[in-house]
Amino acid sequence: MPYSTEKPGPHSKIEEPDLIIEGGTLLTMVEGDPPRYNTSVHIKRDRVIGVIPSGAIPSPAGVEIIKAENCIVMPGLVNGHCHTAMTIFRGYADDLPLREWLFDKIFPAEAAHATPENIYWGALLGCLEMIASGTTSFMDGYFFQDETVRAVHESGLRALIGQGVIDFPAPGVSDPRENLRRAGEYIGRYLQFSDLITPGIFCHSPATCSAGTLVKAMDLCMENSLPMQIHLSETLDEVHEIIRKTGKRPVIYLNDLGVLNKNLIAAHAIHLSDEEFETISQKGARIVHVPESNMKLSSGVARVSDMLKIGIKPGIGTDGCASNNNLDLFKEMDTAAKLGKVFTGNPVNMSAATVLKMATSWGAESMGLKDMTGTIERGRKADIIVVDARSPHMTPLYNPVSSIVYSANGSDVKDVVVNGKVLMKDREFLTLDREEIMDRVRAISRGIK
Repeated sequence: MPYSTEKPGPHSKIEEPDLIIEGGTLLTMVEGDPPRYNTSVHIKRDRVIGVIPSGAIPSPAGVEIIKAENCIVMPGLVNGHCHTAMTIFRGYADDLPLREWLFDKIFPAEAAHATPENIYWGALLGCLEMIASGTTSFMDGYFFQDETVRAVHESGLRALIGQGVIDFPAPGVSDPRENLRRAGEYIGRYLQFSDLITPGIFCHSPATCSAGTLVKAMDLCMENSLPMQIHLSETLDEVHEIIRKTGKRPVIYLNDLGVLNKNLIAAHAIHLSDEEFETISQKGARIVHVPESNMKLSSGVARVSDMLKIGIKPGIGTDGCASNNNLDLFKEMDTAAKLGKVFTGNPVNMSAATVLKMATSWGAESMGLKDMTGTIERGRKADIIVVDARSPHMTPLYNPVSSIVYSANGSDVKDVVVNGKVLMKDREFLTLDREEIMDRVRAISRGIK
């Protein structure tokens, strides 16, 4: 018989789990599904095999148990846009305009310090931080991505990792004419590498990549059925530059190149016209909202409520630690909800329920994993977090969805499961050496001036 929420009869046969998350308030994030109280999630290997009332079925002998009483059990968060290894530049160049921050500080720092070894340890620190704050899947774009793949593989997280492409000398690609060849070789190395890791291409922006680069990068992605990530309309300067060069707004320019399609994942998307929104919706390109980085660099406020009105379902991301300065999606959700309200003058805009979808089910859809993760239901991958609700700032608990968005912190996450494997249990990391990673990055930081 199929696994059921009903108590089995005396002759029923069910699949025995090898991991049970026992008790707690469950947010499945299945559309229309209300919170479930005192519920257990049964997992076998990498998938959920049942969601049942606690105690309905005796736990098999020897099964691993994660206790979730007085906790919220929910899908792991999806960070839709980050540059994981940039943890090494956290706090390095704060309180600067974006162009000065990028061209005068970050690009020179990357040229000097974005070595393969530093990228590896920076990516490990990013993975450590994301596990600690409940992110189970993320989309990354940077350079020396072999090292990021190595780090993510060791961590056990799920990720889309795009090799950076830009028409300037970049870490690992001193000759820009080699950028697409290197990206193609990178894809070939990791296309069948792991069920948890998907390679791809990250084109920096329409302002820093030529039309030829953009078209060839998308062709390469489409040939391999992979997404292409890009920064889109992050600043007014970028928009004006594209208009000056092409006579078109960025989205229209990308559409006319044939680059705007379901394979494109665009981060920021701040300065868009109504026509651009409609074009994105028609073409099925995916958008990732990055509120904290947008605020810190004074880039602007994305019109997320207008996206929602025409059916665009954006994900949410943190950006890199050089422009945020953290990878905590709980903080990002809280900011997104409140910024959306004050920007529109509407207190019911960007509800907690909407923002939580952006960080879970919609995030998974943006990542191309709609049928795999982002919800907790039978047959889905077991990417699950347990949030401790016993702290003062989580008490009382009237509405678990609102409490997650407006009250919870990343540090409230106590257990993390990805693909059925426990990565953190009772705040103890099981796949990564916390102290070694932090010591290594501290040592790297002492050499960055």
